[in-house]
Amino acid sequence: MAVVDDPPTEPAGTGRDRSASERRRGVVAAGHRGELGPVEAAHGDPDPSVRAARLGALERLGALSVAELVKAFADEDPGVRRRAAVLAVRGGGAGSRSTLPAQLIGLIADPDPLVAEAAAWALGERRTAASVPALSAMATDHPDPRCREAAVAALGAIGDVRGLAAVLAGLADRPPVRRRAVVALAGFDAPEVETALEGCLGDSDWQVRQAAEILLGR
Repeated sequence: MAVVDDPPTEPAGTGRDRSASERRRGVVAAGHRGELGPVEAAHGDPDPSVRAARLGALERLGALSVAELVKAFADEDPGVRRRAAVLAVRGGGAGSRSTLPAQLIGLIADPDPLVAEAAAWALGERRTAASVPALSAMATDHPDPRCREAAVAALGAIGDVRGLAAVLAGLADRPPVRRRAVVALAGFDAPEVETALEGCLGDSDWQVRQAAEILLGR
């Protein structure tokens, strides 16, 4: 998934929009200048783009704590929650091996599919084995194909055998999910993998067939 460094500037409009845009730019600039004060001062800003920019600035300054991320995961705006999930990949410090993974697993159930997708991606990047059951359910049952695709990719990155069944099930999904699933099989070492790859050689999607050929060494 693409990672945007800072939230986009709002379209020109009302005075309030312009004011929020100015505040956002100020937070971003402070982060680049290494000035923590203006970034901290933006805590609780009424505009979600400013709150999201503040998270990025804190991360750039090395001041983004797990506690800050947890607060952002509960933000009313999905853009802020998604930004927090993306930044959680690099989250460290107190709670990064306990609280943070648990929070990301909970975020898989977010009602906004882009937030759930970002949470799945982050868990895969962090190789969070505890998330395998939740990711497996997401890969097979989530109504949004983007989320199923992200979950399959995360399971492949983690490579826990408990997630293999969900990845194999992804080979019967839509083409984008199938493409992700065949690549994800590279993360597993099990007899079923080669059999599944052989079956992919006859897939209707050429990218699935090509990926299977590469993994089989043909």
